[in-house]
Amino acid sequence: MLELTESAQKELAAYFEGKDKSDIRIYLAPGGCSGPRLALALDATTDEDQSEDQGGFTFCINKDLLAQVEGVKIDLTPMGFMVEPNVPLPQSEGGCSGCGGGCGTH
Repeated sequence: MLELTESAQKELAAYFEGKDKSDIRIYLAPGGCSGPRLALALDATTDEDQSEDQGGFTFCINKDLLAQVEGVKIDLTPMGFMVEPNVPLPQSEGGCSGCGGGCGTH
C-alpha cells in the first residue's frame, strides 16, 4: 500500500521528536485547476480505513480511496511532502476562474 522514502521518514521523525506520535491520514484534497491531490493530516484510524506501519509511523487511508489509487508513495520535496498515487487521479476539466480553465495548457 505504501512506500515512504528515507527523506520523508526523517522529516516525520523530526516533526514528532518530543511529541506523542499520532496516526497519519492520507486523504483526497481539492486541487483547484489541476484537480484533486493526495495529502497528509494527523487523524485517528477508523473502521473505514486500512492502516499500515511504515518507518515507525502508522498511516491510514480510506479503503475506497486506496482501491482507487492502488497504493501511494510519500516523498519529501523542497515544497513539503508529496503524496503520489500509484494510479493517477482523474484530473479536473478546468473551470478555474483564476486561469480561465486553461492552467498550464497554453
